[in-house]
Amino acid sequence: MQRELLGRLLGPVLVIILVTGAATAFLAHEVVEAVFDRWLLDAAHSLAAQVRYAGTRAVVELSPQAEAMLRYDVVDRVSYEVLQGGTHLIGDGDLPRHGDYQDRFGHGEWAYGAVLRNKRVRIAAVQVPGPGEPTLVLVAETQAKRDEATRSLLVVLAPVVALVLLAAVAVAIAVRRTVRPLERMAAVWNERSHASLDPMPTHDVPRELRPFALALNDLLGRVRELVLRERHFASTAAHQLRTPLAGLQLGIARAARCPDLQSTRMALRGLETTTQHTARLLQQLLLLARLDPEGRGSIELVPVDLVALAREVGEAYMDAAMERDIALELAPARPEVIVRGEVDLLREALGNLIDNAIRYTPGGGQVVLAISHDPPCISVSDSGPGIRPEERGKVFERFVRGEGTVGDGSGLGLAIVREIVALHGAEVQLQPAPAGGAQFVLRFSSSMPSPGCPDCTA
Repeated sequence: MQRELLGRLLGPVLVIILVTGAATAFLAHEVVEAVFDRWLLDAAHSLAAQVRYAGTRAVVELSPQAEAMLRYDVVDRVSYEVLQGGTHLIGDGDLPRHGDYQDRFGHGEWAYGAVLRNKRVRIAAVQVPGPGEPTLVLVAETQAKRDEATRSLLVVLAPVVALVLLAAVAVAIAVRRTVRPLERMAAVWNERSHASLDPMPTHDVPRELRPFALALNDLLGRVRELVLRERHFASTAAHQLRTPLAGLQLGIARAARCPDLQSTRMALRGLETTTQHTARLLQQLLLLARLDPEGRGSIELVPVDLVALAREVGEAYMDAAMERDIALELAPARPEVIVRGEVDLLREALGNLIDNAIRYTPGGGQVVLAISHDPPCISVSDSGPGIRPEERGKVFERFVRGEGTVGDGSGLGLAIVREIVALHGAEVQLQPAPAGGAQFVLRFSSSMPSPGCPDCTA
């Protein structure tokens, strides 16, 4: 992250400074060249002012003092020449007529670069109109002063290099200070995450990083809650399994000591009952361990008909109800009530409710399944002893059974119902039943139109 920040911040800064420095050097060089060219053109114009015409012939009268002033330069060497129609009139006779890097300054005046006597020179040309052929005035100057000005310019621009280095150092320090809080957070995380899942302090965290720290604390809290829940689940599951396993061991020992076949069969029937209870307990433990209310998006929801589901699950428990002399009924309902759900999980939840109702309803009682569509609900009510109001909030906890209950229940059925209902975004309600017992209602948020009745919605 630090390298990435340095690249993103320092790269553009360096590019801007370098481009600005190069542009400044180029423009300054152009300004220097223009200034020296203008001085050179002034000298050429001064010489052009000495041109006179005798008829059509140009005449230049230049005194020795004027020529000395024209050629005088402490640094550079100055040469000149006056020509008419290509014929040399006065001055040096070897000045180049053409060259490179030509710049025009107006009508009849320009400047260009050339080589004179093995040295680079800059030549200013001024054309003097007259009655005859045009007269051309040339003034050449070596480039010592220009080169010196260029070197001085480079010296002036040298602080740009220092500016680049200072900018790099400043950006590096700023990035380092920006990343340092993250490093402190990582250090605290590494020190505490191995031994504790307690939240990290956020009072000294920068404001920009506080959402990140709060998100980490929230993650720690969820992990801590998950670990505590799984730890509690493991301890209670081990405790619940200890009783049936001890019963199996005692039953096996009792069967081994039976003196005759009849007593052996009775002991084996007891073992069968204990084994079925243990298998049911293990099945519910495995299902409960697989359910996770936070994984709501991981299950695939499909259209489910609550009426058909109630009929199917009710038929599966019909024999158990008849053995206990309990009337298991399905109340009249619409032909179809469609909701979105996972069929196997809803079947397990409804089966747990029916199983509980059958277990705790005395002989001669009744268990009624009812379905409504606005909103879509499925309820299981019985004529048993019911559940006291102060216990209704506890029966959905794991391994919790109501006071005074009898039977071989594990205390997991209603906890599984609550987890399955949460995965479907629905809710489960416990209320008194019309027959005096308990009524459990699974209430869904919305229903779907049935294929046979496209206008039927909740």
